[in-house]
Amino acid sequence: MPTKVLRRMALAAAVAWLWAPQAAAQVVVILSAKNSIGKLTPDQVSQLFLGQATTFYTGWKAEPLDLPEASPIRQAFYQKATGKNAAQLKAHWSKQTFSGNGQPPAVIATPAELVKLVATHPKFIAYVDKSAVDETVKVVLSF
Repeated sequence: MPTKVLRRMALAAAVAWLWAPQAAAQVVVILSAKNSIGKLTPDQVSQLFLGQATTFYTGWKAEPLDLPEASPIRQAFYQKATGKNAAQLKAHWSKQTFSGNGQPPAVIATPAELVKLVATHPKFIAYVDKSAVDETVKVVLSF
């Protein structure tokens, strides 16, 4: 009996350790500090990153940027922003691409590169961990 308890405790600790980085991440959506948009709603962000919208009331044309599929920040962002997991997101973009209704956002290798690109182009929108934000970008939504 004690062996079962120890195994369960070890398994619970391992699962908690694996999920800790993702749970601890505070995902934020960023725009260039030069962009006139002040805040975005979760619905607006979801529409942008799922290819369901490209412009908003101000006439601003957005171009979303993604992190690689294996990124825990990407997984946390899509779960929080769209309610979709990695498999659902892949299915969504397969359907959109096949039907000619859109292409997924461009993938940028690192959060630092995302911040740099967003800072220099007011049309770009991305998500990063809050710790990656600097004065060249502004947070328009936090999860």
